[in-house]
Amino acid sequence: MVINSNISAIIQARLGSTRLPNKVLKTIQGSPMLWHIVNRLKNVKKINNIIVATSDLPENDLIEEFCSKYNILCFRGSEKDVLKRFYDTALFYNAEHIIRITGDCPLVDYQIINNLIKFYLAGDFDFSGIACGAGVSNEKNIKRYPDGLDAEIFSYKVLREAYKESNSDLEREHVTPFIWQNKDRYTIGTLYSKIKDYSNLRLTVDDKVDFDFINWIYDQLYPKNNNFTFKEIEQLLNKYPNISKNKHLIGKEGYNEFWN
Repeated sequence: MVINSNISAIIQARLGSTRLPNKVLKTIQGSPMLWHIVNRLKNVKKINNIIVATSDLPENDLIEEFCSKYNILCFRGSEKDVLKRFYDTALFYNAEHIIRITGDCPLVDYQIINNLIKFYLAGDFDFSGIACGAGVSNEKNIKRYPDGLDAEIFSYKVLREAYKESNSDLEREHVTPFIWQNKDRYTIGTLYSKIKDYSNLRLTVDDKVDFDFINWIYDQLYPKNNNFTFKEIEQLLNKYPNISKNKHLIGKEGYNEFWN
């Protein structure tokens, strides 16, 4: 596959989190969490556009204002039908290929996403994802990346099919289950960790315990290198093996519903 057209990273973000309200705009090292996600993605070589896709609820006016302040592309769509929001965003910005990012992952790693894009292109896949989260939760004895390094890439064509054919609330809310559950229909590629299994590490933000842990990582690494990678995070955590306080949340993400 040769791509000469538009690759867009679409970040789904909203302020309506019940466990940690307004989390995507909470400040880390003086800037909103969402700002850090956007800036980390700017290091990914083949991305043409970075777009924040939020909902049309009035509470998310603050996200649109944030995007305007920092000259970030923004699209507003359905609150509950996130699949439609993604499809409408991709259609509006003429995206031929989409990288899906969620607003609760402020440690997305540009090097790993670069590898994901190369993997996707080399394999001529319909869909490729980093091995973490719901998409691989039914797989056994694999080398996972930590939750929080999530990214998926797929074509607009595949997204359009998912948009037109997905019927369940789960499929509409989570965007890609229709795709990665249809392995007989689509060619699926998963980027596994080459080093070891990191499923015992959680780098996503769902509640205050998660946020405090991520904030600590930023405090340690960001002043030295604004674009620190997972390799540096791993080195840091090897020095402080007991610093993580969110391990009790691992395994309670509700991933089983995706494969029942």
